[in-house]
Amino acid sequence: MSDNMIINVDLKHTDYNIYIERGNLECAGELLNLNRKVLVITDDGVPSEYAKTIANQCKEGYIETVAQGEKSKSIEVYEKLLKRMLELQFTRKDAVVAVGGGVCGDLAGFVAASFMRGVCFYNIPTTVLSQVDSSIGGKVAVNLGGIKNIVGAFYQPEAVLIDPETLKTLPSRQISAGLAEAVKMAVNFDKELFERIEASENPMDMIDEIIAGSLLIKKKVVEEDEKESGLRKVLNFGHTIGHAIESVAEGSLYHGECVALGILGVCGCDVKERVQSVLERLNLPTSFKADKTKLLEAISHDKKASAKTTTVIIAEEIGTYTMKEETTEELSRRMEQFYL
Repeated sequence: MSDNMIINVDLKHTDYNIYIERGNLECAGELLNLNRKVLVITDDGVPSEYAKTIANQCKEGYIETVAQGEKSKSIEVYEKLLKRMLELQFTRKDAVVAVGGGVCGDLAGFVAASFMRGVCFYNIPTTVLSQVDSSIGGKVAVNLGGIKNIVGAFYQPEAVLIDPETLKTLPSRQISAGLAEAVKMAVNFDKELFERIEASENPMDMIDEIIAGSLLIKKKVVEEDEKESGLRKVLNFGHTIGHAIESVAEGSLYHGECVALGILGVCGCDVKERVQSVLERLNLPTSFKADKTKLLEAISHDKKASAKTTTVIIAEEIGTYTMKEETTEELSRRMEQFYL
């Protein structure tokens, strides 16, 4: 891809640009309207200079740093950020910027969506996972009662700024976990992108291309199904089994690693072999053993209690997908490779 790229997401009631360019963090003020009060929300796992770089380009920038991890996506932290905006006398003309991964994006986006019924929101994702996936689409939320993302909204950013240079400070394991989501999208939607990743000796050498290719896929899906009533469900490919493994793994595996394993459970035989080879090259796990009963319990918790079947996305060929309703027994057969 070229040194810089602009992807426009065109939705029914709004549209916005995704700016992808190395070093564009330094010129955010030229791409975003920071000539106002801006609350920059980041977490303590993100290098502090990223938020400072943005705040320094604001007319009036205030940095709020939350603790790294899902615990910060709470009503308590959400309330604290809203109170801070009240103290600083923010108005509807001001803005919120997320600088970090998916947790920052979800939290900051929900703050922006609800303060004074909605203020400008910019998303600056700094992890592979958020750059290829969660930074666009408008799903913002916090957790409640131990349930992820149960309180939230669909609230689109006014722009997304992606600087692949920020990935240099990420641990390699986290990079690999993020790339699992890119592989997931390529398997279902883009045969050419998958084949380019497959042919690459080191997929990190083409990370800019992977980010852009993944975003072009998600852009098309979000434009067609903004509020997840149909096509967008395909983005949950691998997640049914992945969520069950994540639950049983109890923190020993990253979300992306669990998705990688989940994908293997829903690929046809020919596809599975090719996908497994790519996942291994990305240093992602391709085997996991757990108690059968626990995995089945986790699967039943992941779907609605009233549902007798679960919608499963299956890949029989690279670049395609089929949706199938499967019973717990059918899902159990798919998970046999993960049983002790």
